[in-house]
Amino acid sequence: MTTTRAVVLVEGESDREALHGLAPRLGVDLAAAGVVVVAMGGVTNVRAHLQQWRRQAPDVHVSGLYDVADEHHVRRGLLAGGLPVTEVGGLAGLGWHACVTDLEDELLRALGLPAAEAVVEAAGEGPSLRLLTQMPAQRGWSRRDLLRRFLTSQSGRKARYARLFVEALDLDRAPAPLVAVLEDAVGR
Repeated sequence: MTTTRAVVLVEGESDREALHGLAPRLGVDLAAAGVVVVAMGGVTNVRAHLQQWRRQAPDVHVSGLYDVADEHHVRRGLLAGGLPVTEVGGLAGLGWHACVTDLEDELLRALGLPAAEAVVEAAGEGPSLRLLTQMPAQRGWSRRDLLRRFLTSQSGRKARYARLFVEALDLDRAPAPLVAVLEDAVGR
């Protein structure tokens, strides 16, 4: 049994699936490296999860993935959880890496819209995506906005496509925050 050496805290299941899908493509065996990826059920749970891991395993490095708009929640949670957050090195210096908008935006930008739509087609949900594009409420929406709406229109879809999208990526286009948080966790 491998000892846990590092924990990566992520907002939700889609982030967890993306990291679990990307890691093997980068040649990283998370279990063998002693890395655990934990979906927190929301970014406001940083403090509670950090405190839990620091009680259970004080020597375990805790890092994370978050959205830029939620940085204040992360900073507050890290401070309340006992981590010194300074401007020197910022959150990335502590192993916390930010998605510009969110995970879905990072993945759509890295994959490209035509390739993302091809993944949806290959997954058998092309008809559902096309139906969404024909709805009056979505008239005039950009392709990106339609894809983002599609991803959130059914429970579990974001997590499913997070993994499918990272599996379809060219590795040289893998989103920097995902690569960085994996490298940080494994390098510990």
